[in-house]
Amino acid sequence: MFTTSVIGSYPKPKWLLRTLSNRKTSEEEKRSALDDAVRLVLKEQELAGVDIPSDGEMRRTEMTEYFTSRIGGFVFKGPVRVWGNNYFNKAAVVDRVTYLGPMLVDEFRFARASTERRLKVPITGPYTIADWSFNEYYRDKLELADDLAGIINREMRELAAAGADFLQVDEPAMSTHPEEVSWAVDVLNKAVAGVPAKLAVHICYGEYRSLFPRVLDAKVDQFALEFTNRRFRDLGLLKEYGYQKELGLGVIDVHNPKVETVEEVKEGIRKALEVLPPEKIYVNPDCGLKLLSKETALEKLKVMVRGAREMEREVETDSRIRQLSSGIP
Repeated sequence: MFTTSVIGSYPKPKWLLRTLSNRKTSEEEKRSALDDAVRLVLKEQELAGVDIPSDGEMRRTEMTEYFTSRIGGFVFKGPVRVWGNNYFNKAAVVDRVTYLGPMLVDEFRFARASTERRLKVPITGPYTIADWSFNEYYRDKLELADDLAGIINREMRELAAAGADFLQVDEPAMSTHPEEVSWAVDVLNKAVAGVPAKLAVHICYGEYRSLFPRVLDAKVDQFALEFTNRRFRDLGLLKEYGYQKELGLGVIDVHNPKVETVEEVKEGIRKALEVLPPEKIYVNPDCGLKLLSKETALEKLKVMVRGAREMEREVETDSRIRQLSSGIP
């Protein structure tokens, strides 16, 4: 009841950033530092009490750059400003995209050996990779995204074969182009087809209403959505359309350094209970935590877990009271 998890990213330790940016650091030293960082963030999530952690995406730079650098057909055109002083290297597709080999399997195996807890493995979806890249080869974005879906599907199958049993496709761009939602869902379904694992899709940004009802055709087990940053108003959409899948309920605002209270987390869960039964509600932050300080991210996770556990006890107590009042032993 109220299983706790994360969306994916976690703040990188400052010592790791210094190590990676130091030109004198050898490749072997970088690999060792990244290994230590993964162990550290897994341990921090465990100490916070998170049921299903991730490796914090310690080995990744930006959510599309990491994958486009490992898929054939892409070249980089240089840094592009995203917001504030944040940049990422935006890739251009200049040839037919090809699968060059496993991209996440080794990092999953390392993380798997570093924790006894179940792991979530996030992977950027084909629509978002296509939308956040320059297209200099394909006829249109749909054709590019469709080919990328085949590549992501193959990678997800490789991960499942390696033992990954909870895979999350990140599609933040899907809600930003309402006119493309219909075929974007088809592309998502191609990416997850036949993958033997629990499957989630994470969508943030944009306007959620534009996704419905078409997005409900996504062949995934769980939707992980941001709610705290939207004051939980979009829970009404789920109720309106009779949503029945599992819900990754965002109860932590990753854009605000203020740490939520336990009561605020519990209130968010109570709102979700008006739509879904407790066994279908997973509790997680709105999005990845990488833009917060490591100290703030840890405190937010501790509050999130405490709120989930207190709500679990409240629901169990209420259920027992109803049983006793109805004469059920």
